[in-house]
Amino acid sequence: MNEIIEIEFKGFRREFYRNPEQYPFRKGDFAILQSDKGEDIGRVHHFKDSDNSEDINKLMEILRKASKEELEKLFKNREEEEESLKKCRELSIKHNLVMKIIDAEYQFDYNKLTFYFTADGRVDFRELVKNLASIYKTRIELRQIGARDEAKRTGGCGVCGISKCCTTCITEFSPITTQLAKEQHLTLNPLKLSGCCGKLKCCLLFEKEFYQEAKAKFPAIETVIKTPHGDGKVEKIDIFNESVTVRYENDMCDKMSLIDVLNILKE
Repeated sequence: MNEIIEIEFKGFRREFYRNPEQYPFRKGDFAILQSDKGEDIGRVHHFKDSDNSEDINKLMEILRKASKEELEKLFKNREEEEESLKKCRELSIKHNLVMKIIDAEYQFDYNKLTFYFTADGRVDFRELVKNLASIYKTRIELRQIGARDEAKRTGGCGVCGISKCCTTCITEFSPITTQLAKEQHLTLNPLKLSGCCGKLKCCLLFEKEFYQEAKAKFPAIETVIKTPHGDGKVEKIDIFNESVTVRYENDMCDKMSLIDVLNILKE
């Protein structure tokens, strides 16, 4: 049986929980979960087998499977979150706060209402919190997130036409630099290298190992090789077509297969 289950919440937020009662969950099932101060709800996303290196007792518990009535309550929560989001945006404008309210999320038992926002700097939202608390009679939390977290919460598809990586396979964001694009021989065009969040695409990072392994087969740029047409320098490599572009002193270019180039270098 699965002892540890990854649960997905609204906005593709995911956390691991232990399943002490060994409920027979399937992927996509909803579960009622232990929270800091009450109960929450989420959808089963992934199963994980525990090992001796993990202290599963540090994880919060899955309390039970969600009933039909509890799922109906969840849908009601989602409707109320939309109204709360509109109200929060109205109040932020009233208080002249320079912030973009992205999303609202109720804890299942209404013990907490969290608003997610982006801003260029720090925002003094204390009065806004007081207003919201007086309206909704619950604990209010305003959480500032970055551009990538905003893209993750809103979901959707990337420029490649499939679901954004941050909503599917990425659990933590890592620094992305233009050096990765250079190593992959991509045109340094910000419009082509940026994702929906306006930042460099995350896929540049997790494709890094593939390009490093593939490039290891090729001669380095500027390597001089002796071809039947004379001495030339490696100017460009094409990983996918396994070809090399060689430029000669007369400025002429020749496209050669990787196999031919490697055979020449062996001689």
